[in-house]
Amino acid sequence: MEKMEVKEKRNSFSSSLGFVLAAAGSAVGLGNIWRFPYLAAKNGGGLFLVVYLVLAVTFGFTLLVTEVAIGRKTKQGCLTAYGVLHSKSKWIGVFAEIVPFMILPYYCIIGGWVLKYFTVFITGSGASAAEDGFFNMFITGGVSDPEAMGTGELISSIAPPVVFDVIFLAATALVIYMGVNKGIEAISKILMPLLLLAIIGIAIFSLTLKGDDGRTGFEGFKIFVVPNLDGIGPKEFFNVVLDAMGQLFYSISVAMGIMVTYGSYFRDDDNLMKSVNRIEIFDTLVAFLAGVMIIPAVFAFLGKDGMSAGPGLMFVALPKVFKAMGPAGTWIGAAFFLMVLFAALTSSISIMEAVVSGFMDKFGWSRKRSVFIETAAALVLGIFICLGYNLFMFEIKLPNGSGAQILDIFDYISNNILMPVVAISTCILIGWVIKPKTVID
Repeated sequence: MEKMEVKEKRNSFSSSLGFVLAAAGSAVGLGNIWRFPYLAAKNGGGLFLVVYLVLAVTFGFTLLVTEVAIGRKTKQGCLTAYGVLHSKSKWIGVFAEIVPFMILPYYCIIGGWVLKYFTVFITGSGASAAEDGFFNMFITGGVSDPEAMGTGELISSIAPPVVFDVIFLAATALVIYMGVNKGIEAISKILMPLLLLAIIGIAIFSLTLKGDDGRTGFEGFKIFVVPNLDGIGPKEFFNVVLDAMGQLFYSISVAMGIMVTYGSYFRDDDNLMKSVNRIEIFDTLVAFLAGVMIIPAVFAFLGKDGMSAGPGLMFVALPKVFKAMGPAGTWIGAAFFLMVLFAALTSSISIMEAVVSGFMDKFGWSRKRSVFIETAAALVLGIFICLGYNLFMFEIKLPNGSGAQILDIFDYISNNILMPVVAISTCILIGWVIKPKTVID
């Protein structure tokens, strides 16, 4: 049956603007709005910002150009593009395909969490999201001893995160099913300008805030942009660099097959360097504005203690900030989570497209079949990961010392192991094996 399927003609973006907005939509996601602010708060604010910017304009820019050029030259998704360039480098493509395959299930779960918070705020119940234990109750369902619960009670307790995951995954799959022009490009042209306007608006508002203790948003802004070297020795600085580099991979969507895939849809007569410059500027601007939007607000209402909330900054600390704003906080919270939802959706779209495109190029499957298979796989893995917070609950120590459940293990393997391997292997392949002239041409 597979051999009888006709290989579909490769789509392309209708314009360089379409490519830039789609690629920026991929880059601008939870990595910028959720991950960047808490890493900046953890790593001395302005110091992290400076290190990140230096890495972005050097290593990040080079890798971004390289991956887009590989895609445009080969007209293949990541799974097969590396093998076309160099027959002994097919394994890099396999690793690059595994990364988005692993990321998509848990990314859609986090997207489902954002959708849950948006529904809570838009229905006027934002104050409940600020209560201690709200987030933990949602993801665990309050299940501490599954065996002590009846079947019906257990299902109703663990179902909500799974339901929101399924809704978010279905929305992602629908856009990918519609293809490059009618799906990815069309939705990016609508969502990205709206996202940028919303971020700018909330960032400006955040600077004007004043907390009960006299702390101001502007003071929080200074913490974010002015480097703080107190207690920073060589070891601490090295950790800041590692965090900034990990964030860079996550943020600009390199080392995960996405930019190779989007590059394969990039027209030969469009200016590649100009487009990549725009992606990098757009992505870095949004990451910076996300910090301006979140850190001053958290500092004004919760002080430095609130800024140390880590990964829970968006789901635990921010709802408390919105509650402290009074009645207006409910609507500002709804606007914020709607904006994060846009960002998460454009990124999950690109993650699924990287996998789907690889299946189409490698096996000659139709887009419809590839989307169905990848959605089914992401659904099964997503349910398994969701249940890691209740039925399959356990905790292990990762090599970086943090405790981890199933979602954290998926994140660690994809981000801390596979992505650096893909990035460094790509650099070695282009820099020393087939030489830079191959992609420069």
